[in-house]
Amino acid sequence: MNIAESLDFFFNKITFPKTVKDFAELFQKNGFQLYLIGGAVRDRLMGKEVHDYDFATNAKPEDVQRIFRHTIPVGLKHGTVLVLFQDEEFEVTTFRTADNNFADTIDEDLRCRDFTINAFAYDIYGGKIIDSFNGKRDLKNKVIRAVENPTARIQEDPLRMLRACRFAAVLECTIEPETMAAITENALLIQNVSAERIRDELCKLMTAAKPSYGLELMRTVGLLNIILPELMEGFGFEQNRFHKYDVYYHNIYSCDNAPAANLEVRLAALLHDIAKPRTSHEKANDDGNSFYNHEIIGSRMAGKILKRLKFPAAYISHITHLIKYHMFYYTKEWTDGAVRRFIRNVGPENLDDLFLLRDADRNGNGSKIGIPKAFIDFQEKIREIMEIDSALKVTDLEINGRDLIENLQMKQGPLIGEVLNYLLELVLDEPELNKHELLMEKAKEYYDKKYSYAVEQYGKPPEELGKF
Repeated sequence: MNIAESLDFFFNKITFPKTVKDFAELFQKNGFQLYLIGGAVRDRLMGKEVHDYDFATNAKPEDVQRIFRHTIPVGLKHGTVLVLFQDEEFEVTTFRTADNNFADTIDEDLRCRDFTINAFAYDIYGGKIIDSFNGKRDLKNKVIRAVENPTARIQEDPLRMLRACRFAAVLECTIEPETMAAITENALLIQNVSAERIRDELCKLMTAAKPSYGLELMRTVGLLNIILPELMEGFGFEQNRFHKYDVYYHNIYSCDNAPAANLEVRLAALLHDIAKPRTSHEKANDDGNSFYNHEIIGSRMAGKILKRLKFPAAYISHITHLIKYHMFYYTKEWTDGAVRRFIRNVGPENLDDLFLLRDADRNGNGSKIGIPKAFIDFQEKIREIMEIDSALKVTDLEINGRDLIENLQMKQGPLIGEVLNYLLELVLDEPELNKHELLMEKAKEYYDKKYSYAVEQYGKPPEELGKF
């Protein structure tokens, strides 16, 4: 069933869970109107499953709190109350005007909605749908159109410019010319929107089948240069003969090729080559530009971008870590020790996401088809290594700092960590050394050499000298 057919069907037969109907009936019994609004109606009309329900009512917040025992005043300033009802959470907002005063009718409320496809209201108890701004037509034609005056809608809330780009990408629509022009003329107003709200819209954009479509719209209307100027540095910046696209398009197409359900990998793909314009060096041969250390510098740049957009610290740490290590090149010449060091540096918990990022990067080139054998071989080699009970970090060693203090009379200090890291390097190359007795022997040999050298050269044991 296509969109037009499903719209015709659901306009004649729109259904919702019994909990929603029970909820609406309580408003009706108390003399109030209640309408289901926004995305829930739009998605239901498109035949999509609905999980979140938002409502508009002529009841004031205090009326809602009186009717229901369990409520949370999440936005009383704007007339919004969260109602806990039959194990569900329903957000209820009093009819509003554009200037955030309370309105008397649903028509007034819908008039200040952002886009026609979001300006539906459905009277659940009465079974009536309100479509005052031809949202059904725009859904069928796949058009994003501002309600009435696009400039007025944008100036009421400049985030709507970014929302238009997001909806266009997620719903695979176009933005109609007047709305597009108003966004272009008012793009600078996005600077008045909080970083948190912009971040949330970008995260929603990342769920689109092709975020690149929304990002391209953002570039065209002038939003991208304000929100992600670092990404724009790559626009028109050519790479080399191994890349079909410039840096900008490679980044956004790599984002498309990352899994839609994995936000962190998608963001890593979007930003993975962000530093190429700043690290470019022209080669003397015909290969084109080179970008030495772009993954290291890009990791730092991505961290600053994500911090500016108020992403959680855990997200920033994971995304920048993936970018830092995305430039691995495996060959069969790698020893098992080299593979273990790679696993140790990346972290076993990050390997799956790193391979997803690298695959997105490869497909984002525009000229790569299929999965290269070296890629598959490396994954298989990692699986083999991971199946072996070997040490990948200091805490995996069959020896610890207390053993060194008790058996070698070492003193607590930096030298303990130095000895343990030396032992780990040995075990990464020869896992069979990870036995307590063998490690103690190796530790004693290492410490004795350090001790003799320190006393001979400086007249003091190494613990008193620190690292040298």
